[in-house]
Amino acid sequence: MAVKITYFVHGTTTDNEGGFSSGWSDVELSELGIQQSKELGPLTEDKNFDVVFTSDLKRAIQSAQLTWGDKYKIIPDARLRECNYGDYNNKPSEIVEPLQEQSVITPMPNGESYEMVKERVKSFLEDIKKNYNGKSIAIVAHKAPQLALDVLLKKLTWEEAFATDWRKTKEWKPGWEYILD
Repeated sequence: MAVKITYFVHGTTTDNEGGFSSGWSDVELSELGIQQSKELGPLTEDKNFDVVFTSDLKRAIQSAQLTWGDKYKIIPDARLRECNYGDYNNKPSEIVEPLQEQSVITPMPNGESYEMVKERVKSFLEDIKKNYNGKSIAIVAHKAPQLALDVLLKKLTWEEAFATDWRKTKEWKPGWEYILD
């Protein structure tokens, strides 16, 4: 049996609006992010989840709470955090974003590589497969874990994952589907 995963990104943050890449900084949703999260609920009324997992950063937890309230059990998991940009946490996106694609193997200074994020997400998926086989789950998290799912479950290369990322293509949607066999 498979696990059906629907992946959602957290709402816009104050850092996003200010042109900063938060990384592991625990920043707040902006007013726009609060509105986006509330508007996502009706867009997902046709979906049913057995559980919702989020990053343990408050922007992801708050997004899930605003979207579904107490409709689903929400479980934070640190393995779903954004990439740790180390010295570049909370720095201007114009500096951080070009470094992301250069940090697939080599960690950012005092931070993580995208391969390290992939290993965190892989560990998460192993637990999900063991404990939620045949179930439908939602994840609310960040860019790096979503790209890791593209690499792990859709078998994209990192280069392909970055190139087709919805943030570049501007093709946001209310949830991306993944199957964990």
